[in-house]
Amino acid sequence: MHVMASQDMYAIMGISGQVGSAVARHLLDRGQHVRAIVRDRAKAAAWEAQGAEVAIADWSDAGALAAAFSNVGGVFAMLPANFAPSPDFAESRALLQTLTTALRRAQPPKIVALSSVGAQHPRDLGLITQLHLLEEALDALPMPHAHVRAAWFMENLRWDVALAQREGRLVSCLHPLDRAIPMVATDDIGRTIATTLIETWRGRRVIELEGPRRYSPLDMAQALAAVFERDVEATALPRAQWAARFEAEGMPAGRTGPRIAMLDGFNSGWIGFEGGAVEHKHGHIPLGYVVDELVNASRGVVESVA
Repeated sequence: MHVMASQDMYAIMGISGQVGSAVARHLLDRGQHVRAIVRDRAKAAAWEAQGAEVAIADWSDAGALAAAFSNVGGVFAMLPANFAPSPDFAESRALLQTLTTALRRAQPPKIVALSSVGAQHPRDLGLITQLHLLEEALDALPMPHAHVRAAWFMENLRWDVALAQREGRLVSCLHPLDRAIPMVATDDIGRTIATTLIETWRGRRVIELEGPRRYSPLDMAQALAAVFERDVEATALPRAQWAARFEAEGMPAGRTGPRIAMLDGFNSGWIGFEGGAVEHKHGHIPLGYVVDELVNASRGVVESVA
């Protein structure tokens, strides 16, 4: 028996993360229905309370994913964050094999995927290589699909909040300090993906997404200074010290290469938007708003521990 697809139901991967949760929130706000794909039902309790349907599926289980992707109006697809992949990105390649197998079985009418600025390049991307591979894998599928190439996440600044508050310093791997790059808030990413899921199109789309303007490390320090009402000095961390810093923060020894290569790509300008005929969109949320939210969240954590 063929079950008619629910055109206003959208299957969401990574719903417990930053982007997936933003996608789901914007869909629900627009009166759409959400199928939350989780490995652990407990993680979906808040979404169930908002009326979301729950599908239990491990990202390595093609059968469970295919069921989760079936009878929907569209799928939001993504890879889990992996900041210390093996040199050949074996983990991502295995997940992509499972993902594409599930999508071929389910045949959703459209797919929207989280990609990254720079993902059009086949080389010298570091961590973003995983998203180039994602685009390649989805491009081999027959159904309409859209790659949302998001800029540098403004929320990456959460790792700099404590030092800025404690010592009035921002130590940056982005060089030079006055060079502005595209950045975007995850809420703007979620809004754009939700909008794209609701739309109808054919073939392949590429949507480049950045915030209302570009920001430099000096701008980041200024945004932190405004919230803390104190001077915050930006300094450039020498490249020779990156690996040691990343390992001190918990990255496995010998696995820092892809992260360093990605930063090299941003600093050289190699990792940038493709331009040309692809769609280019701007979000609405400025860096200062995101920094204010990050600082408030960090204060909440401190207060809850105290």
